[in-house]
Amino acid sequence: MKKLTPLILILILILSACGEKAQQHSEDEHLEVGHEKHLPNGDLQEVTESAAVLPKFLDDKPEDMRLVYQVAASASDVLSYMPCYCGCGESAGHGSNLNCFVDEIREDGSVVWDDHGTRCLVCLEIAVKSVQMKQEGKTMKEIREFIDETYKEGYAEPTDTPMPA
Repeated sequence: MKKLTPLILILILILSACGEKAQQHSEDEHLEVGHEKHLPNGDLQEVTESAAVLPKFLDDKPEDMRLVYQVAASASDVLSYMPCYCGCGESAGHGSNLNCFVDEIREDGSVVWDDHGTRCLVCLEIAVKSVQMKQEGKTMKEIREFIDETYKEGYAEPTDTPMPA
């Protein structure tokens, strides 16, 4: 039993350190414009003053990817109803395909960007196809049905995304 005591002490120290990190995370929850943070899942978030200003993490990315991010921010009304099938619902806590690019569009117009989409072809494909279909005049329900049907097999579980009305 005495051999377990140091192990228990180490576990207690680790758990208390985790508790301090959780408290620190909640204190810096509201990032200011120009700041960034790394999330536990490896994603990077950065705040810009508006959707017109892309995050720095896109500076070295292809122009097509930068365009998808720009479109995602302007099509939040579409992408917030489209699930993502890359597994980010479980791994990153995303609620829709929008969250692969944008965590939040604040009341003041500032945007909390997420770099998840820079590493995921599934995220990019769903965003592009959804916006393209909306531009073609498809209803939100038609778009959602297409996305669900296309990605239902061979992909991860979808995010828990509400159905469009």
